[in-house]
Amino acid sequence: MTEEPSRPARRSLGVPGQSRAEEWQESAYGAPEDVQEWTEPVAEVPVAPDPPIRADLEAILLLVDEPATERHLAAVLDRPVAEVARTLRELAAEYTAQGRGFDLRFVAGGWRFYTRADCAPAVERYVLDGQQSRLTQAALETLAVVAYRQPVSRSRVSAVRGVNCDGVMRTLVQRGLVEETGSEPETGAILYRTTNYFLERMGLRGLEELPELAPFLPEVDDVEAESLEGTMIAEAVAAARADGREVQ
Repeated sequence: MTEEPSRPARRSLGVPGQSRAEEWQESAYGAPEDVQEWTEPVAEVPVAPDPPIRADLEAILLLVDEPATERHLAAVLDRPVAEVARTLRELAAEYTAQGRGFDLRFVAGGWRFYTRADCAPAVERYVLDGQQSRLTQAALETLAVVAYRQPVSRSRVSAVRGVNCDGVMRTLVQRGLVEETGSEPETGAILYRTTNYFLERMGLRGLEELPELAPFLPEVDDVEAESLEGTMIAEAVAAARADGREVQ
């Protein structure tokens, strides 16, 4: 008797809208909750760190034409003023400790790089090349009067020195050591004062660091003695002329 080939078991067609037995049917509302969708990882773009404040300060100070204030530097770098001030002092101390050919000084209300005093001979040979341009004695005297009496007019400076100083004052203005600063209310005369460049050249933080004049002035007794002697001589000359005598 020939055996009939076995037929595959019939599978229920199921009820419309329901899955058949042992058959998974994807939900119309998406994947099951326990199935996680794979996503490609996004590569992180490296962010360049901000330059250290020391490097920023050094770069700026290499460009300045006049001392830069701590407040201005802090505003440019968007950093606290206290942090900028502390860093500047640390840099100045390091340059000095390392014996660099330059140093960082606080002069005329701000910070600026300067060549070190020990290197002055080499710098002078390079810059001057045998040529020197110095202020005359008259210019130094006029500059001293302006520094200690400022703001002051040219006529008052001339009265102190005893000679006309118009030409000397123009020279000081051209060299940037003196500048105009308004006028005198009573006479309308132009007033002059020293500049920040003067403070830089003198190595002063401010006018309050100018040396006292008292040690350089003559004693009061000496001035009175000279005045008395001059008076006696003038009286003797006047008496001699009154008597018709010739004064040698």
